[in-house]
Amino acid sequence: MPQQINFCNGCGAKVIKNRLTMRNLFEDFAYRYLNYDNQFLRTFLNLFTKPEKVIGSYINGTRKKYVNVISYFTIALTIFGLQLFIMNLFFKDALDMSSFNKQMSLNMKDPEDFVKTQAEIQSVISNYQSLIYVITTPITAFITWLVFYITNKRTYNYTEHIVVNLYYSAQVIIITALSTLLLMVCGLNFFTISFIFSFLSFVYLGYIFKRMYGLTLGDTIVKTLLFIVLYGLMAITLVIIGVVFALVLTKGFGIKF
Repeated sequence: MPQQINFCNGCGAKVIKNRLTMRNLFEDFAYRYLNYDNQFLRTFLNLFTKPEKVIGSYINGTRKKYVNVISYFTIALTIFGLQLFIMNLFFKDALDMSSFNKQMSLNMKDPEDFVKTQAEIQSVISNYQSLIYVITTPITAFITWLVFYITNKRTYNYTEHIVVNLYYSAQVIIITALSTLLLMVCGLNFFTISFIFSFLSFVYLGYIFKRMYGLTLGDTIVKTLLFIVLYGLMAITLVIIGVVFALVLTKGFGIKF
């Protein structure tokens, strides 16, 4: 009689012998993501209460207790994709900026062309937002590294700042995506929500700075403001590049998004 194997010899995972059903599929999901002691929930909660433990553990090589940074960022992008799907399904009017674009175009020579161009640019941004998050994270990591380089507090190198920013971005994406849907159900305007959470994201970054570097409140405020200034310059530069790129694609090559 063949010996029953309860655990995999290769990875040590428990071997599930029951046939797959909807019940045990849900139980597995609940155990992995809803149980208090699971990695995801522990990572999510501790990134609020003690982010220096989560991020520091990964940087220092202790990576079993929390979800690793790449997986966590991937989960965040998945949740963001789900948010966009639900918004396009149930809150499509909330994303419509046509009336705002018309107001902006009143004093322009060709208002219809402006409104059309703005709509195309906004469509590009919406469709490729996840890719934008991926592209901008190394850039924001450079900015946070530069902030501490300028202020002579160089504890972490650039690669370690990428880890900091991936965890930070993932946490912001998750809480923003979930909160946005909840607040829109309650009747709040999408763009008001976006403005509020943009502000709160900077506050949260300052909180991470304070916890990871042991900063005073004054140092935290100075470094966060310096980050905002540098981030604003980066954002303006990226917007200009993005607009030029979108205009070249839409007008020069006739590509529609």
